[in-house]
Amino acid sequence: MSDPVSLTTDHPVQAASATPPAPGGSRRLSDRWLAVAFISPALLLLLAMSVFPLLWALYLSFTDYSATRGGSAHFVWFENYTAILTSAQVHLRALTTLIYVVGAVTLQTVLGFTIAYLISRRTHGRGLLTTLFLVPMMLSPVVVGLFWRFMLDAQFGVINSMLGSLGLGQVEWLTRQRTALFSLIVVDTWQWTPFIMLIALAGLTAVPKYLYEAASIDRASEWFRFRTITLPLVWPLLLIAVLFRAIEAFRLFDLVYILTSGGPGVSTETLSFHVYKVAFLGFNTGTASAYGILMVLIVIVLTQLYLRYLNKLKED
Repeated sequence: MSDPVSLTTDHPVQAASATPPAPGGSRRLSDRWLAVAFISPALLLLLAMSVFPLLWALYLSFTDYSATRGGSAHFVWFENYTAILTSAQVHLRALTTLIYVVGAVTLQTVLGFTIAYLISRRTHGRGLLTTLFLVPMMLSPVVVGLFWRFMLDAQFGVINSMLGSLGLGQVEWLTRQRTALFSLIVVDTWQWTPFIMLIALAGLTAVPKYLYEAASIDRASEWFRFRTITLPLVWPLLLIAVLFRAIEAFRLFDLVYILTSGGPGVSTETLSFHVYKVAFLGFNTGTASAYGILMVLIVIVLTQLYLRYLNKLKED
């Protein structure tokens, strides 16, 4: 036999495909800087619009600065906070705010969940009813305030006209201390009950149908189904909606400004409206900043306690 033919040549065979470049730092660095370039505008805007005003307000809260007084601000340290926490007027505004938040959020939660439960049981017209109920929530609070101010007018309002046609006396809804705060609660409930309804409706829709089918096989009553199936599954989602509404109600300003301007007297003056008066009518900027910082701290502390309760409820 002849010797095998040698396949070697003088020049090595080149690879068919080029070897990929070793991973270096330049490509990774360029991607990182590209991400920074995209994130930086939004981050700078967030810092300029949120973080910097908060830090500036924190600085002013320790001073006697006034927007109408010339010269530099002088440090008074904790005098603004001490004056606020020991003021009887502040305690009265805090009580008014508490009554408003508890009354409005409770009424909105009960009505919103009831409406959502009734809508979830319908098979026809559910989308149309949901859209109609969501209309008040889409309106501006200023528009809602002007709308209800004309409706609740003591002389020319539609509400008093209807009461007069029924033989009932006229009611001074916005000019009497007994009814002014109640009117604010009713107006806020009319506008924001759809928010609770929407979240509750989403939770009711997500409840598995087989649970109701199993309960019907066991001949469980309607109340038993609601108490053991519907309410426990929707309750955590409903509590989150209550948290959002409580925070919004705590910082209410626009409806008070449009409907009552804090009156009659100070019966409807909430903490947010009181801060507005201190800052833009009394021009006590340092004291108003201390008000704002204390309100932020109250919201943060109460929210953390509430979230701990939600986590404990979830674990149970």
